[in-house]
Amino acid sequence: MDFKLKVWRQADAQTKGRMVNLDAKDISPDSSFLEMLDVVNEGLIRSGGDPIAFDHDCREGICGMCGAVVNGYAHGHQKGTTLCQLHMRSFRNGSAISIEPWRSRAFPVICDLVVDRRAFDAIIAAGGFITVRAGSAPDGNALPVPKDKADGAMDAAACIGCGACVAACPNASAMLFVAAKVAHLAALPQGRPEQARRALAMVRAMEESGFGACTNHGECEAACPKEISVNHIALLNREFIAASAAAVPPRDEIGE
Repeated sequence: MDFKLKVWRQADAQTKGRMVNLDAKDISPDSSFLEMLDVVNEGLIRSGGDPIAFDHDCREGICGMCGAVVNGYAHGHQKGTTLCQLHMRSFRNGSAISIEPWRSRAFPVICDLVVDRRAFDAIIAAGGFITVRAGSAPDGNALPVPKDKADGAMDAAACIGCGACVAACPNASAMLFVAAKVAHLAALPQGRPEQARRALAMVRAMEESGFGACTNHGECEAACPKEISVNHIALLNREFIAASAAAVPPRDEIGE
């Protein structure tokens, strides 16, 4: 299969970027999108050019490292699919494919398709954890959890932090990411003692990182490769409102 690529090339955050036309020739239909980029990069290196920089790691849809806007869609046009799981057989032979990085002020471009997603790390550091000393793994029946709560926590915990929700949102909001992290901990007994402080701290970190506000477009759920529901955003809003009403101070303001 052959494709006409239009790829965003940008040397660094200070350099002005542009779309560059490249050919992808003799691509196996069974190749993943990232494997197609590997083939293109091999050709660029052989010709003395600079390879396209892009994030990747596990290439199994687990790590959340890969990510690009393909033909206007975060991770491409297939629902519930990461970029590394997108196969070239899903494109028409000879078609044009545009490839751009995530677009968000909170995700500045590092090089080409690679963006700085440390803003997500700051949100997790603000409260995406529990501080209780859990010790070794307890017996599975020692702390009963209702099935609906366990299922809800697992659904939220499926978030891989790729940033597709931010890239797809017209406001570049990170609400779905934050909601997933808050929801899966709030649903479990171990996360309840710190639920109020967690909601306040993570929302504050999100706002300080420069993400936009949620206006309920729903693009985040449509783009999420793990199909995280926007219902978790409603839960985050409830947690945040309750915590604000209770005037619970964030951790760093009480010396903990």
